[in-house]
Amino acid sequence: MAVMQIEFRSETLKREVAFKAIIPAERFEPPYPTLYLLHGLTDNSGAWLYNTRIRIWAEEMGLAVIMPSGENSFYLDAPVKDGCYGDFGEYVGRELVDFTRRLFPLSHKREDTFIGGLSMGGYGACRNGLKYFGTFGKVAMLSAAVHFFEEPREWVMSEGNILGELRCFGDLDEAEHTDRNPRYLMEQIKEKNLSDGKNRFPAFYVACGTEDHLIGANRSIAKALKEAGAEVTYEEGPGIHDWYFWDTYIQHVLKWLDIGHTERK
Repeated sequence: MAVMQIEFRSETLKREVAFKAIIPAERFEPPYPTLYLLHGLTDNSGAWLYNTRIRIWAEEMGLAVIMPSGENSFYLDAPVKDGCYGDFGEYVGRELVDFTRRLFPLSHKREDTFIGGLSMGGYGACRNGLKYFGTFGKVAMLSAAVHFFEEPREWVMSEGNILGELRCFGDLDEAEHTDRNPRYLMEQIKEKNLSDGKNRFPAFYVACGTEDHLIGANRSIAKALKEAGAEVTYEEGPGIHDWYFWDTYIQHVLKWLDIGHTERK
């Protein structure tokens, strides 16, 4: 098992960036199934390593885990294309996948490529899992901050806007009809599916604590995904919006991924 930090120049983000990687190089045969794991608001690429036992569990499974820093971007593309901030959606949905596949012996198969996250990262996993549905076979959302289009505007603009994160979305009435809204992306995939009978949806795992202020939004998004035609596994249990819940339920996610990777002989 190798744990490392990689720095490279991102074309989509227009600057040097860093991500952390867990690579099961000692016990398992490549190519490795891979989870792109996104942190929450105010955290960075080290959050999952420092606050959960993800390294131990990934080693036991033979799972590669790539953990980028998303700053406070909600893993969205910058609304102003000539600005210097960069496109975090394209970064995690395309560039990071391409770069890590060149750097490490990762599987290129959709069924071996997953995206997940907590809170802001749960939203990022949902949105980018839908937008880049051809890349990700499974999407895991823990306590996902998907409330922007699932709750009444008044609540979103007060209790749902802790650090001014609404600036990532712009005018919500306008954003509702763009790829910032997961429901908009669901409808696009649904229309493609109806046109030829294929199911392009990734499989989804959604979990949230029953005492979490985002429980209603998570129930709502899980229902919407099911109604659109996605395969959804939904769980909830006692817990609030904290690492105790996420450390417990990331184990549920890893079991749900069901990768069955081959150990070295």
